Amino acid sequence: MKTTKKILSGIALALTFGLAATVEAQDLYVSNLGDSIIGEYGLDGSTVNTSLISGLDGPEDIAISGNDLFVSNFGDETVGEYTTSGATVNASLISGLNGPTGIAISGNDLFVANYDDHTVGEYTTSGATVNASLISGLDRPYGIAVSGNNLFVANTIYGTISEYTTSGVPVNASLISGLDGPVDIAISGDDIFVGNSGNGTIGEYTTSGTTVNASLISGLDNPHGIAISGNDVFVANGTGKTVGEYTISGETVNASLISGLNEPWGLTIIPVPEPSAGALAGLGATALCLWHRLKTK
Repeated sequence: MKTTKKILSGIALALTFGLAATVEAQDLYVSNLGDSIIGEYGLDGSTVNTSLISGLDGPEDIAISGNDLFVSNFGDETVGEYTTSGATVNASLISGLNGPTGIAISGNDLFVANYDDHTVGEYTTSGATVNASLISGLDRPYGIAVSGNNLFVANTIYGTISEYTTSGVPVNASLISGLDGPVDIAISGDDIFVGNSGNGTIGEYTTSGTTVNASLISGLDNPHGIAISGNDVFVANGTGKTVGEYTISGETVNASLISGLNEPWGLTIIPVPEPSAGALAGLGATALCLWHRLKTK
């Protein structure tokens, strides 16, 4: 019996430590518009580096692809590329923009919302222009998000969320309407979370436009950035100078998870990588070997 327990424990440990070796801890990156820096923090609010990237010019939003961070600089009309450890790859990867705010990445494509010329442009992650006016006729587009082959855009003045294909074809220009200064969007599964700067709320809707809860989270202070990790929603309170943590169902975990910021505007989280096929195969072989020992006892 003791042998059985030891072997079962061995299987559990093999799975636990094997999976732990394939999954990295997540980090939360915050753009501080007031200080023109990007800070790095743990999801528990711990400080990793308050000035991971400095010398920016009005950083608005952040997107991540692999080991690279892409930052929209409203002040100098650029998108810069950096590593997740803070090294500069190209501070002016994309230039000549017009009030770049929200950015989103899908594969090798990078989409940028140009607040001042009411467009969304498409570029490659290496900086090549695909279509500088992929989507036009918007009204102060701010936050953007990609889900599958669809691109969602927050029109701050119209108070709407518009839906297009990633090739720029309109799906529904008023998918969600009646919002109050929508400035950021985050998508989790079939749900869209919208930050309303006007009334200090985060609303939840389906990707087909149905309202789930228009005031899922309230009492915020100019919410801009939204990032989701599992069942947790992180919100940057622009003028509140904090990042708060909430559950995906709207309960408050810690309204001041990170404080002392200076106009936190954009958020992004390094996604947890899926265990590789090789790692899973190795775990299976380890567990099978231990199980075989159990059966022969």
